[in-house]
Amino acid sequence: MKAPSTARRRHLTGLLVLALLGSAPAAWAQATPYPDKPVKLVVPYPPGGPTDIVARVVAQKLQDALGQPFVVENRPGAGGNPGAEAVARSTPDGYTLVVATTAHAINPSLFSKLSYQLMKDFAPISQLTAGPLVIVAHPALPANNVKELIALAKSKSGGLNFGSSGNGQSTHLSAELFSAMAGVKMAHVPYKGSAPALTDVMAGQTDLMFDTMLSAMPHVKAGKLKALAVTSAQRSPVAPDVPTVAEGGLPGYEAIAWNGLLAPAGTPAPVVAKLNAELKKVLESPDVKQRFEAQGFTPMWNSPADYRAFMQAEVDKWAKVVKTSGATVD
Repeated sequence: MKAPSTARRRHLTGLLVLALLGSAPAAWAQATPYPDKPVKLVVPYPPGGPTDIVARVVAQKLQDALGQPFVVENRPGAGGNPGAEAVARSTPDGYTLVVATTAHAINPSLFSKLSYQLMKDFAPISQLTAGPLVIVAHPALPANNVKELIALAKSKSGGLNFGSSGNGQSTHLSAELFSAMAGVKMAHVPYKGSAPALTDVMAGQTDLMFDTMLSAMPHVKAGKLKALAVTSAQRSPVAPDVPTVAEGGLPGYEAIAWNGLLAPAGTPAPVVAKLNAELKKVLESPDVKQRFEAQGFTPMWNSPADYRAFMQAEVDKWAKVVKTSGATVD
């Protein structure tokens, strides 16, 4: 057999080198499986709130499963936008994630200028939770159900007022949706968080509030507030005796508060897939289910594609509410 010429040998050697170089990234990827260093979970709200509680439960479970620290970093302010923007601008390697909420689906319609785009700048991983709000009022308010609340709002000179945890939050827009569907006018009184808003409702300074069950139900159980209805399509196992808004006389009404996990757009698909698969195990574990349900949340896992579709539906839904209410934040 005739030996290859010098030129041909050089050509074959070059091809071999290129092949080895081409396989290097794959070999490196196999040698360094994700994650191989701490992962940061940005919570764009203060510590101790519903989103923070969800994030810390999930972070601990992911840390246990994947063997690397999942560190929660609270970056509150401006409707959750600064924290979301920071993650959108971070390196898309799976080591910086953000826990998104209903507010992030509301913000594109509410804020005239945003430095990020929810549906373009993030890679959805999975939803985490969903849960109703509960309409609470001072025990002396002369309305004990939805029908009576609507009648009172229509009859009272100047209407009723409602508190919220801030402009554009689900506690604000869920009440605006209620007002629009019920054909009533209620004045919005924004606060810096649920706690001060609930304090004024308990004092009778503010008529009512649509708040998370985690924040409001302890005060209901203590007799400082009364619960008129929950905002989900079905009753909550946390308060099975409290009817839904739809049951109470406003058919078709539904508003939920949710959390989900997002990575920066461009995060490698295998990383997103791995996190999604681990979250399925986390959210289906009995202890997580029990812990979340005790606080009024339902664990909600879905595929990245389904979570993206869910977020788009939420963006579209709340855009209509924002337009009807005329709410804006500069």
